[in-house]
Amino acid sequence: MAGSPDLTQRPGPRAPGELFWAFSWLALQGFGGVMAVVQRELVERRGWMSTDEFVEDWAVAQLMPGPNVCNLALMYGDRRFGWRGALAALAGLLAFPLLLLLTLGALYGRFSQHAAMAGALRGMGAVAAGLIAGTALKLAGSLRRHPMGLVPALLLAAAAFGGVALARLPLVLIVLVLGGIAYGLTWRSLWRAEAR
Repeated sequence: MAGSPDLTQRPGPRAPGELFWAFSWLALQGFGGVMAVVQRELVERRGWMSTDEFVEDWAVAQLMPGPNVCNLALMYGDRRFGWRGALAALAGLLAFPLLLLLTLGALYGRFSQHAAMAGALRGMGAVAAGLIAGTALKLAGSLRRHPMGLVPALLLAAAAFGGVALARLPLVLIVLVLGGIAYGLTWRSLWRAEAR
């Protein structure tokens, strides 16, 4: 998991316009949880990122303020085409979903009292949870190659899940405490590897 990727060795968008349409397409697929769609589009379908690159960038995107996928779009777009790429990726991510949201919001205001609407929304929530869980399982394989090792990584992941889902601790506390521990363990492992 070393430094920034060599962009000349990996396929990618040829122009900011291609980046705009790629992020537009993945944004329109991301109902309730876009991480699964982003991972499938950028890593599996297009091959613009490796799994390790995606995991690293997603981790940074989660630590930055704002929506994770917007942070990832800005980072990836900037890496490819500078500020023009960052704006193209972010615009692609937001333009069509904003129009769709405004349209659906107007329709929801009109039909919100219907039982079918409530049932449809509950069903979408279940599908989104399944997509996120499936993606988490796919990405877990990259933990084997993490410098701190598989067991500490799994223990930290379990502690994060327990802290958020079971103990209902504030997310800021989880990120600061467990993120700090993960940083320290990773730094120690990398330092030991260099010392050998």
